[in-house]
Parts: sequence; C-alpha cells; structure tokens
Amino acid sequence: MTSPLENAALDLASAMAGLDLKGRIALIEATVPGRLVFTTSLGIEDQALTHAVAMHKGRTEIVTLDTGRLYPETYDTWSETESAYGIRIRAYAPEREAEERFVAESGINGFRHSVAARQACCGFRKVEPLGRALDGAAGWLTGLRAGQSANRADTPLAEADAARGLIKINPLADWSRADVERFVSDNYVPYNVLHDRGFPSIGCAPCTRAIRVGEDERAGRWWWEQASKKECGLHVHAAEEGVAPGQEAAAFETTPPSNALEMAR
Repeated sequence: MTSPLENAALDLASAMAGLDLKGRIALIEATVPGRLVFTTSLGIEDQALTHAVAMHKGRTEIVTLDTGRLYPETYDTWSETESAYGIRIRAYAPEREAEERFVAESGINGFRHSVAARQACCGFRKVEPLGRALDGAAGWLTGLRAGQSANRADTPLAEADAARGLIKINPLADWSRADVERFVSDNYVPYNVLHDRGFPSIGCAPCTRAIRVGEDERAGRWWWEQASKKECGLHVHAAEEGVAPGQEAAAFETTPPSNALEMAR
C-alpha cells in the first residue's frame, strides 16, 4: 500500500511527463504546497533549471552547498548567475567545528585515505548542510538526470523522500546531455567554463577531474574509487541504520598502490 506522499509523487511525475521545462516548473509550484527548495551545484543541468526557476519568478528558493573546496570557476559561475537573473543564491556552508576536527585528525586532503574518510568529508561538507537547507521543505528540486551514470539510471521525474518527508523532484530526469546543452545555448544561460574543458560533472576541486574518452559523465568524480561508491550521500535512497547518508562505513577497503595518492593529485 502506497503512502499519501508516494501517491502525490507518482501523480506529479505522471503530470510532468508531457510538459516542457517551463510547464513543469509551473506545475510544481501550482501543485506542491509548502516550501520549495532547489539545490544547485552550479553545473550545467542546474544552470538550465536555475534559468527556468528564475524566469518563472515563483516561490522556489534557490540554494547551494558551499563546501569550501569548489573551483574558482564555480564561484565565478555563481556570481555571473546572480547578476544575469537578479537573484541571490543562498549558501549553506559546513559547520566550522566539524570541518576543523576533520582537517586536524585526517589532514587537509584526508578524504583520500579511504572510502569511509571521503564519505565522512562529504557528510559534513554536503549532507549536513543539505539537511539544514531542506528543513521544513515540502518539495526538493534537483538537476539529476537518468543519463548521468549507471547509479542514476532509474531517476524518476518525482519520487517520495520518506526520510525527509518531502517530494524529491527531478525536472530534467528524462533529458539527455544534448537536450541540456541545447537549452543552455538557446537561452543564453551562463555556465561553468570547466564544461568546455572536459568536465561534464563538477564538484569539489580536489575530487573532480576531466573525463577521458568513453567514460561516463560522472567518471571524473572521486575517480580513485570504485564506481559502486561514487555518490556523496545527497542522492541515496537508503542509509545504514543509525548512520547519516554519506557517512556509511565503506563496503570495501583495498590497499592502494604506493603511488595511488600521487596519481590522485
């Protein structure tokens, strides 16, 4: 038996399917009561969604998670976007004590020591701030696409997030990369110049590289890890009992070759 939240998400996904992006944003704002929050990473998908949200001039809040380790080009995109649309993108930053403790115990790049260490870093830099950003929200908009990676292949247009008690909405879930690039070009949307340098997905600077020919779009994220663990914890469906998403114990810990850390720099 499905819950009211699940039914609402299914109904929304069905109604969104036949609409363009402008229509999807209008539908979301008309049918989801309560606070709506769009979390942007300032990547190209999120820039397309920012354009649609900003042009709609509705009640959706646009926020970002400022991890403190972003590329300079990402901050430039942030500033350019605010200027282009006359908006402010609210930042949620890591808690100072958690960051200071992690760096003191593990080192400035201690996330490379193990999968668990990296997940812990994502935990205080992204997952905990996300929790504050979504506090009291009824709907959470993201720029997720099914085509971004195998891990995201089943991304729906809308789904129930029972843990957070909201509807998670992915208006670009059924778009291709080409669809996004065409929309950004046609609408003169500002975007991160790193996309032109082989970065289809852009996260923290120490944890993102350009991809190689034949790799999937998110292969440059935490590239020193096995693909099965390459999510930061923001977009997971279930967590281990009693553990916050993104801070799970590693399912595997292999001993890296002696030059692994050097290769990862």
